[in-house]
Amino acid sequence: MARETNPAGSTNSFRGDVLRVLGVLKVATADQIQRIGAPHLNHRHTEKKTPSERKQARTASHTGALSDLRKHHLAENGGSTTTGETLRNLTPKGLESASVELRRPAGGWAPPSVARVPPGPRT
Repeated sequence: MARETNPAGSTNSFRGDVLRVLGVLKVATADQIQRIGAPHLNHRHTEKKTPSERKQARTASHTGALSDLRKHHLAENGGSTTTGETLRNLTPKGLESASVELRRPAGGWAPPSVARVPPGPRT
């Protein structure tokens, strides 16, 4: 059953990482999501011959989670970096899911120092 709903085979943990990271950063690559959400994976797959192979092995779980989130219309691809990496972002439905994962409201995520001051008379 889980394989039918998540064909890329991602776990709740990795999907949670993606939602939390993109819920805060808004846009990130799979590599950035992995480095922030599961930094301990940086020390795995060191036996791979090339940096590209190591990176692919390191980010495979989060890439699968992104694929499953796209299937459920929670995430989407949003362009690419100058080096060709795909940028990922959340859809409005994904932002709602991220707010649950982060345990904070979906709107008004600006920190207090940049929060908008309501218009009114200044004294």
